[in-house]
Amino acid sequence: MIDLLRRNRDFRAVFAAQIVSFTGDWFATVAMLGLVIDRTGSGLAATAVFVVQTLPAFALSALAGPAADRFDRRRLMVAVSLLQAGAACLFLLAGRGPIILAFVAQGLISALGTFFLPASQAALPNLVDPDDLALATVMMSSTWGAMLAIGAALGGLFTLLFGRDAAFVADAASFLAAAVLIGSLRRPTQQRAPEASRGRMRPLADTAETVRYARSHPVVAALLGSKLGFGLVNGAVGMLALLATGTFHAGDGGTGLLLGARGAGVMAGPFIARRLAVRGPAGILLACGLAGFVYGAGYLVVGTAPTLGVAAVGVLVAHLGGGAQWTLSTYGLQAATPDFIRGRVFAADYALVTLTMSASFLVAGLVAEATGPRLPTIVLAGVACAWGLAYLTLTRRLRTAPAAA
Repeated sequence: MIDLLRRNRDFRAVFAAQIVSFTGDWFATVAMLGLVIDRTGSGLAATAVFVVQTLPAFALSALAGPAADRFDRRRLMVAVSLLQAGAACLFLLAGRGPIILAFVAQGLISALGTFFLPASQAALPNLVDPDDLALATVMMSSTWGAMLAIGAALGGLFTLLFGRDAAFVADAASFLAAAVLIGSLRRPTQQRAPEASRGRMRPLADTAETVRYARSHPVVAALLGSKLGFGLVNGAVGMLALLATGTFHAGDGGTGLLLGARGAGVMAGPFIARRLAVRGPAGILLACGLAGFVYGAGYLVVGTAPTLGVAAVGVLVAHLGGGAQWTLSTYGLQAATPDFIRGRVFAADYALVTLTMSASFLVAGLVAEATGPRLPTIVLAGVACAWGLAYLTLTRRLRTAPAAA
C-alpha cells in the first residue's frame, strides 16, 4: 500500500481527497442525526436522514452515468466538490431554522455525489496500472470504512466538544480540500471515447444500452444483482442511531460508536476480499453470497444485544461481510467493463443499490416507529441470510463454469 502511494502521485491525490471528504461527511452525519432526533423525537425522521443520503442517486443515475462517460471526469469531480461545499453551508441554517433545511442540504450533497461516484470509480483503472487495480480498489473501499470508523467516532466527540455547527463547517471545508486534490491530477481520467459515445447525453438511450450490455454479460449482471440485494437489508443501518440514543441511552457518542464499528468492519472487509479476488469470477460471486450470511449474523447480534458494547461487536461482524461484498462487486465491475461504458455501468450499480436502500430504510423506519428498533433489525438480519442463500443458488452455474463466464 505504501509503495503504491509513494510511486503514483495521482492515486495518492485521489486517495487523500477521499479521506478528507469522507471524514467531513461522517462529522456531518453524526451531527445531523443528533439534530433530527433532538428536534423531532421521531424514529422515522432519523431513518429519513439515510433516505436522503441514498434516494437522489437513483433519481439522477440516468444522467450521472452518461456524464461520467462523455465529459472530462476530473473536471466533473472538481465541479461537484465545489457545489457540495456550498450545499453543506445550508446545515448551518438548519441549526437555527426549520429542520427541513438539514434534509435539503443533505439531499443536495447526495444528488451532486451521484455524479462524483461513477466518475471516480470509472476513472480509477486509468489512474493506476492494471497490476495495481485490485489493491487500489481495496484501498479506496477500506478508506470509506476507515473514515467511517474514525470520522464517526471523532465526529461524535467533536460534536460534543465544539457543537454541531462546527461539524457542519468541517464538512464544507472537506469538499473544498477534495476539489483542490482532484484538480491536481495529471493522468487522463478516461481513454479516448469511441465516436458513438460522444456528443450530447441521451438518458433513455444510454440506460437501454447499459441494460443490453448487462444482459449480454452474465457476470456483470450478477455483480449488479449483488449490490441490489445488499441494499435490501441495509435498512438495519438506519436503526443504529435509534438503538444508541433510545435503547441504550448513549446519545451522539453512542451513535458515533456504532457507526465507528460499522466503519471498522467495512475497513477490514476489503482486505479479506482481496484474497478472494484472485480466484476470478467464481471467487467473487461466492464471496458476495457468503457475505449475506455474515451480515445477517452480525445484525442478529445487534438486534438482541443487551448492551451497547455487544451491539458494537455485532455491527463490526456484519460489516466485515458488507465491506467484502461491496469491494469485490466493485472490483469485478471495474475489471469486466470497458472504459467507454464503465461510468454508465457504475451509475446503474449505484442506482440499484440506493433504490433498494431507500426502500429498506423507509420500511424499517415505519416498523421502528410502531415497535422500536429491535424488531426491524432482527427481521432484516433474517432477510440478509435468505438473500445470501438465494444469490448462491442463482449464481451456481456461473461459479461452476468460470471460464465460460
